[in-house]
Amino acid sequence: MTATGAVTRESILDAARMLEGVVVRTPVETSRVLSELTGQRVLLKCENLQRAGSFKVRGAYVRMARLSEEERRHGVVAASAGNHAQGVAVAAKNLGIHAVVYMPTDASLPKVAATREYGAEVRLVGSSVDDALAAAHQHARATGAVLIHPFDHPDIVAGQATIACEILEQVPDVATVLVPVGGGGLAAGLVAAFGHLAPHVRVVGVQAERMAAYPRSLHDGAPAAVEPRSTMADGIAVGLPGQVPFDVIAHGNAEVRTVSEEHLSRGLLLVAERAKLLVEPAGAAGVAALIAEPHSVEGPVVCVLSGGNIDPVVLLRVVRHGLASAGRYLQVRVLLTDRPGALANLMLDLAEVGGNVMHVEHVRTGPHLAIDEVEVVAQVETKGHEHCAELLDHLRRQGYVLPDER
Repeated sequence: MTATGAVTRESILDAARMLEGVVVRTPVETSRVLSELTGQRVLLKCENLQRAGSFKVRGAYVRMARLSEEERRHGVVAASAGNHAQGVAVAAKNLGIHAVVYMPTDASLPKVAATREYGAEVRLVGSSVDDALAAAHQHARATGAVLIHPFDHPDIVAGQATIACEILEQVPDVATVLVPVGGGGLAAGLVAAFGHLAPHVRVVGVQAERMAAYPRSLHDGAPAAVEPRSTMADGIAVGLPGQVPFDVIAHGNAEVRTVSEEHLSRGLLLVAERAKLLVEPAGAAGVAALIAEPHSVEGPVVCVLSGGNIDPVVLLRVVRHGLASAGRYLQVRVLLTDRPGALANLMLDLAEVGGNVMHVEHVRTGPHLAIDEVEVVAQVETKGHEHCAELLDHLRRQGYVLPDER
């Protein structure tokens, strides 16, 4: 097998022609803060601004556009909790193909609504994507509909590869591309395209360390499943790599590294604050990798922001997590003597060192509290890790008891 597996140069260039006027040629934006952090020129490829909010529409459209007329008449079916569902819905609507998308019953309401609005018939089933995929397979067998896999097909990979074609036109001197990795369709597309068109470009895949199947699979030489674990980067939480993308990535000798939940949330926060772009945690994986290891890649560097579909409720949680990771949000528990003025004095002491109290919980009874004690949980806006340490030191010097340090 060649370094690019089953995805040929002609297939990629044909996919690029096919997608003209269908998808958005997403912009590339220079990131000054990341460039300063790494000492290299860093740019962001904004697939979060793509139609349906992610790169997924590229592969879905190419896959469906290459179906025969007979296959189109039977319709298509897919299973997804988010981006693939919306990509399939948009592509099917453009091609006039009936699409049925199975989604878990607890899928994000905005993503379910968007998939329906794009024209697909949505059916909610089971509690996981695996349940939805099982239902999609059953539907395909019963109706003859073509199953549109989110990543494990050469046409899907060829569609995602068109991002590399755009990057080469927008950043001709690109040396490294950082890309989120779930099942591997996007990363494989980039590896294949650069292998054919610019072999000097290094592709670095990035997975959430809590759900990273590729490092083990590459070590073993075959796709290997990992136990499901929760991660904020649900868009790349895939437990088993696809065979087609795995072959491309493995034979292309691409590196796949992992990032922590802390770095994912900090990456999302940085992109929102400094680049003024909204991405989902999975979409910020490449930025997270640069934050974790800023001097590990050669520039110019392009980070692919793969998607921007994030539930507002999840966004609130992730932003708070990112603020805490950056030392800009501190939750502190303090034991006080239950007497008038004790709480007011604590607030004054926090203010004295610049802590901005956002929320206070005052607990008067509990199995761990003496009859004359109360526990205060204060959420405080801070200015960084050094400020957090200064604030805690100040409380200790004032004689406060911090239960978390007992």
